[in-house]
Amino acid sequence: MPPSEQAHSFQAPKGTRDFYPQDLLKKRYIEKMWRDTSIRHGFEEIDGPTFEHLDLYTVKSGEGIISELFSFRRDGGEKDYALRPEFTPTLARMYAAKAGSLGKPTKWFWQQNCYRAEKPQRGRLREFGQWNVDLIGGDNEPEAQARMDADIIAACVDLLKIAGLSSSDVLIRISSRLNLQAVMRRVNVPESSIDRFIGVWDKRAKLTSDEFEREATAVGVYPAIARALDDLVSQATDTGRALPQLFHASEFEAQQMTAFFGLLEAAGIRDWCRWDLSIARGLAYYTGMVFEVHEANGKERAIAGGGRYDKLIEMFGGPPTPAVGFGMGDVVLSLVLQDRGLMPEGKDLLDKLSAPSASLRPDIFVIANDQPESQQALRPLIAQLRRGSESTKPLHARHTYKTTKNIGKLLQEATALHARFAAIIENATEATLKNLTTGEQEKLPLDQLGTRVSKS
Repeated sequence: MPPSEQAHSFQAPKGTRDFYPQDLLKKRYIEKMWRDTSIRHGFEEIDGPTFEHLDLYTVKSGEGIISELFSFRRDGGEKDYALRPEFTPTLARMYAAKAGSLGKPTKWFWQQNCYRAEKPQRGRLREFGQWNVDLIGGDNEPEAQARMDADIIAACVDLLKIAGLSSSDVLIRISSRLNLQAVMRRVNVPESSIDRFIGVWDKRAKLTSDEFEREATAVGVYPAIARALDDLVSQATDTGRALPQLFHASEFEAQQMTAFFGLLEAAGIRDWCRWDLSIARGLAYYTGMVFEVHEANGKERAIAGGGRYDKLIEMFGGPPTPAVGFGMGDVVLSLVLQDRGLMPEGKDLLDKLSAPSASLRPDIFVIANDQPESQQALRPLIAQLRRGSESTKPLHARHTYKTTKNIGKLLQEATALHARFAAIIENATEATLKNLTTGEQEKLPLDQLGTRVSKS
C-alpha cells in the first residue's frame, strides 16, 4: 500500500467521550431526570448558541479566563468567539435583552453540553453535559429571596432523591458570601483583600496549611489572620441556624437566612443541608447564599453548586435583578450513581426511559387562603405533590410568587398557566379541588389530593 494510502488510527480528543448505544441510554436517563424534575418544579426550558462572543465571558471574569476557554476567530474574521464553558452568561444576556416583558419571577432551566480547555481529570472533562436551574427576578424582600433560595435547593434535592440518593449519601453544604465577608472582617482581613482572599478560601480544602498561608500572604492577608479565619470557621461549622444570625452582615440577611432555613424545614429537606462557611464558590458574581452538593464520603468532586447572583443581570445591561441558580454536570453524577449501584442497566434502564415524562401542562396549581394554618401547609403540600409516593406519580405542581391572597386573581393565574386543577387550601387538613376544565369542585383531605389528580 503506498504511504499516502496507509490506514490511520484515530482516537477521540482528550477529555471527550464516545457514547455507544448503552452509554448514550445512560446519558439520556440523566437528562430525563433533569428535565422531569425541572418541569415538575415549574421551570421552563430555554436554549442559546453553542458559542458566544469572547467578551461575554471576559466582561464577567476578566482576561484571565481566556486560557480556560476554547476560543477562536474564523479565517478572515474580526471578532473572537468561544465555545460556552457555562450557560449563566448566556442566560444573563438573554434575560437582560427582554427583562421588561418577562414574568416576575422567571423560572428557567437549560441542559446541553459545555466546553472547558483544562486538564482532564476524574470527574472533570473538556466536554460535558450540564443542567442549569435558575430563578430570576421577583420581590427584593428578605422572605421573598428566601423563598427563591429554598425553591432552588428543593429542586436540587428532588433530583438527588429521584436518582436514588439519600441524605446519608450526599450533603448540601450551604454558606453565604455576605456571612463569609462579615467573618473575614471580624478577624481583620483587609477590606482591599477580601474579594481576592475569597478566591483563596474557595481552594482551602485542596491546600496544605503552608500553601494556604502562602496564597493568603500573596493577596495581602497575614498568615496569623488566615489561621484565625481557619480556626473560627472550623469551630463554627454547622452550629445550625444560630450561625447566620451570629455572623450576619445586616439585619436584611439575618431575616433572609432565618426564613430560608425555616422553608427548608417546611419542605422536609433540612436534614440534607449543613451550614458550612468553608464553602465560598470561586466565581466572582456570587453575592449571597452559595452551596455545593458533595458525597458524604467526599470521594468525588462536587455533584452540583450554585448560589445567589443579584448583580449579574445588571452587568449584562439589564435592570437590577435578584437571581439564584445552580448547575450540575453529568460526569460526576454518573460516577456517583455508577459507584453506588444506582445507575440502571438493561431492562430497568429501558423501563425508566420509557416511563411517561413530566407533564408540560401543570397538573395542579396550589393556593393557600389567608389563614395562617393554610399558609403553613402550602410548602409541605407542594413538596409532597412534586415528590409523589408509592401510590401517586410525581406531579407538576405550581404556586404563586405574588403577595396577593385574592383567590379570584390566583385562580386566574392558574387558568393562564393552563393548569388542569387548582387546589385551595382551606385549613391545615383540607382543600377544595377545582377542575379548571369542567369547573367541578370537591372537598378533599390534603393527603388525598395527589391521588385524586393522578387518577384524572
